[in-house]
Amino acid sequence: MTEPERTGEPIRVLITDDHPVYRQGLRGLLQALGVEVVGEAESGPKAVRLAAELQPDVVVMDLQMPGGNGIEATRTITRTSPRIGVLVLTMFRDDDSVFAAMRAGARGYLLKESGAEEIARAVRAVAAGEAIYGPEIARRVLAYFTEMPDPRQAAFPQLTEREREVLELIAQGRSNAEIAATLFLSQKTVRNHVSNIFLKLHVADRAQAIVLAREAGLGDPTRPPGPR
Repeated sequence: MTEPERTGEPIRVLITDDHPVYRQGLRGLLQALGVEVVGEAESGPKAVRLAAELQPDVVVMDLQMPGGNGIEATRTITRTSPRIGVLVLTMFRDDDSVFAAMRAGARGYLLKESGAEEIARAVRAVAAGEAIYGPEIARRVLAYFTEMPDPRQAAFPQLTEREREVLELIAQGRSNAEIAATLFLSQKTVRNHVSNIFLKLHVADRAQAIVLAREAGLGDPTRPPGPR
């Protein structure tokens, strides 16, 4: 339960957008829903100043504004006043904008085409300390994380799939005999793979290969070596 709910006070919101007509419309929408709009800002720097002065529960933040963008303003507000929740409300739906806002500390991200009910629900959720994203943004975030490439492949693109499997086991401290047994290979084949790995990674011995592999995140004994 949030502080406004415990005391019976309305949620206090600061609107930040460089378009006065949009600010007016959003103010009317929120006020009709019982939300108290405590201030308006047309730029990032002004939003930072008013947020520090007024201490709203939520700052509704546009991203692209003259005199300072919403990402920097969000970062400053969430760093200096962690209790304030920032809800991004923007036209930008690209991944760079979404993830930049998330890294800056925004608790929510909606597109301006969102309906009144969705905006109101997001303001309440952010005021309660929750993270909330519009349906399209949530799908993009989910797709980003589910489609991330295997870091083992990204780290050593010069290696073949089998060589990456062998390197994973080397990083776990396995001997050639243990690697051969795990991957159902002959020890001679494993030795050949190990020699190729050393050449491709420009390392002189097993110890140097282990250091490189573990720096890249390989070597977790609970993780299988990869597809065979």
